[in-house]
Amino acid sequence: MTLTYIFHSCFVLETEKSILIFDYWLDLNGIVPPFLKKDKHLYVFSSHFHEDHFNSVIFEWRKRHENITYILSKDIYKHRRANKEDADVWLAKGGTWSDDRIYVKALGSTDSGVSWIVETEGKRIFHAGDLNNWYARFLPEVVAGETIYSEEFDEEIDPIAHEKQYLGELKDIRKITDSFDVVMFPIDGRIGNGYTLGGRQFIERFKVGMFVPMHFVASGFESSWRMKEFTDEKGFPFWEIKKEGETIEI
Repeated sequence: MTLTYIFHSCFVLETEKSILIFDYWLDLNGIVPPFLKKDKHLYVFSSHFHEDHFNSVIFEWRKRHENITYILSKDIYKHRRANKEDADVWLAKGGTWSDDRIYVKALGSTDSGVSWIVETEGKRIFHAGDLNNWYARFLPEVVAGETIYSEEFDEEIDPIAHEKQYLGELKDIRKITDSFDVVMFPIDGRIGNGYTLGGRQFIERFKVGMFVPMHFVASGFESSWRMKEFTDEKGFPFWEIKKEGETIEI
């Protein structure tokens, strides 16, 4: 298998029999079109409705590829970003779908939508969507049971409750499995101090064949490499992505 980084949280996983595209937003370097020309079944995943994870242009790919299956989070439909007939499969947390090539299970998120477990050709893949400990930097300054105002988010937030929710989602995932061949996970320097905490808490609970950072566009490629120190401690391989279109063998 090969994994290709497209942009932000979008990756293309190509296997012997199929091509899987996760969370397409933008393709500034024209990396995706050659994949659409290949004679393999295409699966398109969108984890939630936010514009940096879902772009309705994906539905135009039907014109260029006959064998295509759209697997989308139900929140995309609920927020009226797509019509019900646009997707072949709509999943919320706990939902599953399979055919003779892949098995898909939707897990939870600490934002909107879902995260994905995909099993195909003997590999187990995890794409986190927006599952993360997003408010980690606020944890040292908040008192249990109280909220803190964030100018950045323009709202009162409860970092402790949010972290509890995140760890709860990880617990739910562990009920399914404790290991993955590939994990694509947000390592986003924009969220400030502790931006690797969610990733560190993930690798403390799961065996990982390859840890792949994502969601780092605004803070830069090198910001995501900070996570390598922690994956090295665990003995997990880490992909230091350096550019769009870069590919790695799984």
